[in-house]
Amino acid sequence: MEAVAKLRNVPTSPRKMQLVVDIIRGMEVGKALGVLKYQPNHAAKDLEKLLLSAVANWQQKNEGVRLEDADLYVKTIFVGHGKMLKRLRPAPQGRGHRIRKRSNHVTLIVDDRNALS
Repeated sequence: MEAVAKLRNVPTSPRKMQLVVDIIRGMEVGKALGVLKYQPNHAAKDLEKLLLSAVANWQQKNEGVRLEDADLYVKTIFVGHGKMLKRLRPAPQGRGHRIRKRSNHVTLIVDDRNALS
């Protein structure tokens, strides 16, 4: 049985988050946590917390199953565009240049490989 965790309005551009998301897609949960722990990107810290939240959600759904016996893996993970804050930065000769502060939404689904067979 799969469990879902969502992270919304993360103040990181979707492109930077996508770089880290692509690394852990399809990995086992233990290995993905190890990779995220030592990843230098700032987005990795947010994804590590999200993955732990998804595992906790899975435990809530499957109270009779031990976590050690389950073979959890990252079934699906994707990044969507969030709100964009638009700001103006002063530019030469009295003009203003637009600054776009992007954000994103991340959805993560974990599942048990043993439940498939």
